[in-house]
Formats: sequence, structure tokens, C-alpha cells
Amino acid sequence: MTDQQPRNLSLPTPGCFADPDRSGLTATDVFEGMTEHLFYTLGKLAPSASRHDLYMALSYAVRDRLMTRYLAGIEAIGANPKRIVAYLSAEFLIGPQLGNNLLMLGIQKEAAEALRQFGINDIEEILDVEEEPGLGNGGLGRLAACFLESLATLEIPATGYGIRYEFGIFDQLIRDGWQVEITDKWLKAGWPWEIPHPDQACFVGFGGHTESYRDQHGAYRVRWIPAEHAIGVPHDVPVLGYRVNTCDRLRLWRADATESFDFYAFNSGDYYGAVEEKVGSETLCKVLYPNDGTAKGRQLRLKQQHFFVSCSLQDMIRSLDARGIPVQEFPEHWAIQLNDTHPSIAVAELMRLLLDDKHLEWDSAWAITTACLSYTNHTLLPEALEKWGLDLFGSLLPRHLELIFEINRRFLQQVRLKYPGNDAVLRRLSIIDEAGDKAVRMAHLATIGSHHVNGVAALHSALVKQDLFPEFAALWPEKFTNVTNGVTPRRWVALANPQLSALLDASIGDGWVRNLDELRQLERYADDSGFLEHWGATKLSVKRHLTHYIHRHTGVLVDPASMFDVQVKRIHEYKRQHLNALQVIAQYLRIKNGLTDGMAPRTVIFGGKAAPGYAMAKLIIRFINGIADVVNADPDMDGRLRVIFLADYNVKLGERVYPAADLSEQISTAGLEASGTGNMKFMMNGALTIGTLDGANVEIREQVGDDNFFLFGRTTEGIAELKAQGYRPWELVSATPELPEVLHLIESGHFSNGDKELFRPLLENLTGRDPFFVLADFAAYLKAQQDVSDAWSDRPRWNRMSLLNTARSGLFSSDRSIREYCERIWQAEEFPVTITCEIDEAPAKGRRLPAAP
Repeated sequence: MTDQQPRNLSLPTPGCFADPDRSGLTATDVFEGMTEHLFYTLGKLAPSASRHDLYMALSYAVRDRLMTRYLAGIEAIGANPKRIVAYLSAEFLIGPQLGNNLLMLGIQKEAAEALRQFGINDIEEILDVEEEPGLGNGGLGRLAACFLESLATLEIPATGYGIRYEFGIFDQLIRDGWQVEITDKWLKAGWPWEIPHPDQACFVGFGGHTESYRDQHGAYRVRWIPAEHAIGVPHDVPVLGYRVNTCDRLRLWRADATESFDFYAFNSGDYYGAVEEKVGSETLCKVLYPNDGTAKGRQLRLKQQHFFVSCSLQDMIRSLDARGIPVQEFPEHWAIQLNDTHPSIAVAELMRLLLDDKHLEWDSAWAITTACLSYTNHTLLPEALEKWGLDLFGSLLPRHLELIFEINRRFLQQVRLKYPGNDAVLRRLSIIDEAGDKAVRMAHLATIGSHHVNGVAALHSALVKQDLFPEFAALWPEKFTNVTNGVTPRRWVALANPQLSALLDASIGDGWVRNLDELRQLERYADDSGFLEHWGATKLSVKRHLTHYIHRHTGVLVDPASMFDVQVKRIHEYKRQHLNALQVIAQYLRIKNGLTDGMAPRTVIFGGKAAPGYAMAKLIIRFINGIADVVNADPDMDGRLRVIFLADYNVKLGERVYPAADLSEQISTAGLEASGTGNMKFMMNGALTIGTLDGANVEIREQVGDDNFFLFGRTTEGIAELKAQGYRPWELVSATPELPEVLHLIESGHFSNGDKELFRPLLENLTGRDPFFVLADFAAYLKAQQDVSDAWSDRPRWNRMSLLNTARSGLFSSDRSIREYCERIWQAEEFPVTITCEIDEAPAKGRRLPAAP
């Protein structure tokens, strides 16, 4: 079809979109799309285009192909309404988009061929240009991203709702061994994956006061008169499913001021005051997780949460209004999932919108709210269960506090009927924490206002019912359930590990990408020595890539044939990176003392960020880097031990690390890790796990079998018993082999350039309180690490264990998680989208656009 031939752009049926020129998936189509965007969008000629220009042009060309599917889905849902999943999350760690969308469309080779015509012979040169979107921090945000991708792949209509943070949490540098935080300016060069919709903006209020009145029917009503407003402007990011036409969306809200510039203030000489409202409003979306150690920081975090939740709920109600659907039918069209407590203000905000804006009666509004909302709990740690002081909450959201008081009053009436005269239960279940400074318990609000509450691993869900919310579980046993987390095999194997993907395709076919249970077919090769050798060679080739990265970024040469022993995750005491560091020192001392028989050569790799205000976590990073400095400079360690800390760990770096790992460190204190998803990514890529019975480790061990998992440490019951007995960690020091020498070496300043004070807080924490039972598990951990070395020395055995880990990882696909949510919680059904286009040359024919090659 030439440019001179007219196109018929009519849309005779929903989901029918023309212009096949911008939907083709051949290398020529991609090349022409890039050329067009270079010229018309970027204002560049091909000979002068930089790598960033080519990245932007290719991204826009790929986005064109997403738009056909994205708009067709919106049109089809409008014509044939379906229940849409709304996933509310404070973070979405979506990772780089270009490579993932090429995989989803099935045009990686075509894109590489198109780039060759611009003189780029390695597509990685262009993929590496993309900045990591600063929209998330850790497992919570990455889980949300995996879930959105699986929803699209399973053809479930869905929208993720969050905040368009201008700056991510921070970029991490390591200087003199310490973490240094610098601003994550991820948007500085533009981001081609978002589509702003200023015409769909929402108003959000803060502060002010409420007034009661009688409406025209004499009914009692309340109006909220906010003292300030912000405008939420939506930016949509298309989320394409794997080789399907379904393209869901991630809708991120940017905050604008209602009045950006005050001319009166400016003309009066108040130049800062002229833009003060703009600055204040836009602060809402400046940074992910502002420091809540100050009153201003806590206020900003609560404002952020209300801002994106209010915009999102208004958006859902507006979608019903636009289609002529009465608000009473809200639960039939929207299933809202609260990803942890951050969006739990949705309970009060939805009630406010239904009562004050839509003028429903309380019982009707409450029935709608509880029918729509469901809540995922992600933590048992008390500090992570959000509470907001009544003074702060009331000053910022006065109407919501009134509604929470009424919700709580009605709820406690129910509790009294079940537990008459039991004030202790009332205090434990109340949304308002009466102890000390009174506060709103957001987890309680979410639990009361939701029809389902789920944990994210079998053990975690049991502990939620048993330890966290036992009275709630007794009151509503049917409300509590488990949905074990999962990760997408598309990004974490097919995209991140092309070498393993090629081996899987050749041996069992490519069906595993959409149905991870098909990996079970690998088990027929478990005793095939030739295949196991090939399996090991494939892992080695992947490790060489990470070796090159480590050398470029740290200057340290590591042996790809050594065991890559990896712990990459957020730095936190309960995740026990310091336990791993202690065993590294034990390995170091064994080598120095000549006790190397049966010791596997290791490259121990750490990565992760510590929260800026978390002093102990930052000291642990300094500790690891101090050990690395000593170990990597000692010639006695050559060929035996290396320690690496990878700075600024993120999704982009994770795509290099997970495929290369041999051993996955999942060593958190039992009963504290809700699930973990890094453990699943390692498993899919053939890493063996050393870990405690915590989070999803329990289910991983059940799947792979005891012989293919290195278990150590006390169980949740054992930890509880230690606490009950009065745990005295200092008594363990002399009684635990190797531990005194390890601690003495740290105390002597060996890993701190002779500074005996630097790590004293860490040592005093371990030997004084040891709140996460590091010393209690140290001996068992060293024994398990010796078992690891023994297994590594028998490479056919190791390769067999590795293969079985991959083969039995099907349970941990996010596709399985989403199916369970859809069946048990959301009652959401698949809705395949068919796309056709019509052109003038053959008006009677509809040509189906290619959804997959």
C-alpha cells in the first residue's frame, strides 16, 4: 500500500482499527517506522542520529504497534462491558520497556535487523540506553508489574493505578564503602512509553472542614470543603500481553496545581509565593516514599496515598458514567485490589464518593465498597503496618476521619455481639489504636472494608490468621485466603536469559513461555549426562556475561567457573545480609588457616539498597564492602574467594544477575519474609536455594524436593521458643565453633582499615540483642554451606539439581497467581480482543492484524 492510496479509517465495529502501515511486524515495517519517527517526531536525519535517538525512534515505532491493540481493547470493553481488575499500588517496578515489548510482539529479530540498517550490529547497544523507570523500589513493586503483565497475557481487562514519580527512590553510589544516594532523574531524557490524558484530569482535596446539611428530600448529608486542591493528570503506559491482542494499561497520576501562577503575588514582588501553590502540589509526585521520619515527610506520604487513590476511584466512577452505567453496578464492573496498606484509604474515599457525591445511603454505599475491594497483606513487621496519628489524619482528611469513626462504630457493634463484655478484643480489633498517641490502623481499615484478605505464601497466610489478625480471622474465616506470589517467565527467563530459553525451546518446545508447567518435561533429561553437560555449559556462558559486567563496573576479575553465590534484595536486618557476610569471613579464615579441603571456589555477590534513614542497613553495606576490599586484595584468596557488591541494583541489573546465579541466598529470619519473589526468579533460571523455612521457600522446597534444597535454621516455632526462653545471644559466641574468631577479626578492625569502632554498633547489636537471630542460626548456616560445597564438587549432580529446580518452577509463574485471584477473589474473566483493519482496495475484506508471528 503506497502513501498515495487512500485509507478507509471508518470504524464499523468496535476494535476495528486501520493503518496497517503502522502495525506491520516485519523488519522493513520497523525500519520505516523508525525512519518516520526520527524525521517527524525527533527532528533528526538518520546519519546524525545518536544511539539515544535510535532508542527513541525504535520505542515510538514499537509503541505505534501497541496503540492498535490498546485502543481496540478500550473500544471493545466500552461496547461489551466486562469486569475490569483495578490494581492499586504505590509502586510499579516495571523495568525497561523496549526489550520487553519486542518480546511481547515477537519482533526481537526484526528490530535487530532494522537497527542493522542504521549501522547498529548489536541490539543490546540500543536496549542499554533505556533508563530504569523510577516507579518502584523492591518486591512489592516488581510483583505489581509481573501481575499486570500476566493479566494482559491471560487476556483479563485490567488497569494498574499508581503515581508517576518524577524521581525514583534514589540512585545508589558506593563511596569509600558507604551507600551514597543521588537523585534518580529517570525522566530527564524523555520517556516514550507514556500517553498523557490531560482531558481526564481529576480534582483531589486536602484539609479544610466539613459541613452538614439536609438535601431536597430532607436526608442528612455532609459536604467536605477542602482548603487546597491538586489536579491529577493521568499518564497511560500500555501493558501488552505475550503474543495476544490484549493491551491493558498502567495509569499513573501526575500532580498539578489548580492555579500554576499567581500574577497578583508576582506583581506585588512575592516571586516565590507566585508559584508556591504549583510547587506544593507538584511535590505530591516528586519522589517515591518520602522520608517519613519527620512530620512533613509523613504528611507528604499520606497526601500521596490519598491523591492517587482518589484519582483512581474517581476515574472508575467516571468510566461508569461515560457508559451510562449506574453507580450501584460498580462491583459488577470493577474489582479493586489493594496492594498492601498504602492504598487502604480507598475504603474511606470510596465511601465518601458514594455518600457525598452520589448521595447513596450508608448501607448501599458500604455494600458496594466491600463488594469491590480486596486487600493483599505483604508483611508481618509491625513497622510496615501503616498507622497515621489522628491529628495528622484529621487535619489532612477531615471527612475521611469522620467516615472511619462511623465505620469503626458500626464494626465494633458487630464485635460486641460476638465477644460481649470483652474490651480487650475491642481494643485489638478497633481501627483506632487507643494506645499512646491515638492513630488510624490502615491494615485494620483495609481488612474491615474488603471482601477478601490474602497473604502471599502459604506460611505467610497462616501467620496472618494465626499471629497478625487472629480475631479478624475468627470473626470472618471465609474472608482470609492465600495466593502465593509468582513472577512472569517472559521477562525473567525468555527475555533475561536467551541462552536458557533457546535450550528450553530446542528440548521441550516453546509452550513453556505461556504455560510454565510444561517445564516439567525437562525431568526426562535429569539422568541424561550429555544434556546435563549442555545445561552446565549454558549456565557458564551466561555467567561470562555477568563476569564482564562486574569487571567493567568494579574492576574486579572473577572466575566464571567459580560458584556464583548471590544475595540481591533490599538491605534489611531481617533479610540477614550480615549473616551471609559472617559466613564469608568464616570462609576467608579457613583459607588463611589452610583449611581448604572440599571448599568450593566462590564469587559471593551482594546487591541492594538501604532506606536512606536506616542506619544499621547502611552499616551492613559498609560491612560487606569492607570485607570485599580485604578479600579481593588478598593473594591467598585468588581462585578461591571473591566478594562483589553491585551498586544501584534494579530490574535492569537483575536481568543480568538472576540468570547467572548458581546459589540463591534466601536466609531471612523464619516467619518474617512474606513470600519473596527473587527466590522464584533464581529458581526458574536453575539456581539452587540455600534458605530457611520462610515465605515461599516452604513451597519451593516442596516443589523441588528436600534433596534439591539446602535447608538450615530455626523454624517460626523454634524462633518463638527461643524468645519465650529469653534469648541470650552472647552465650552462643563461645559455644559456636568459628564464631569467636570471626567476631574478633571484625572487632580488631581488620575489615575497617584498623578502625575498631566502625562496626561496633553491628557487633553490639548481634551479641547484645540479635533481634533477627543471626547468631542462633550461624552454625547451621555454615553446615549448610559445606553441603553446598560438597554438591558443587560433583558437577553432574549439581547440574541435575539445577535442572530440576527449573523443571519444577511452574507453580511460581505469576500466570498461576493471577488465575487464582480471578477465580477466588476477583471473579474476572478473560476477554480476547479481535482486531481487524479495512483498506479501500478490498473494502469487503477485513485483514486481521498480526498478534504474533
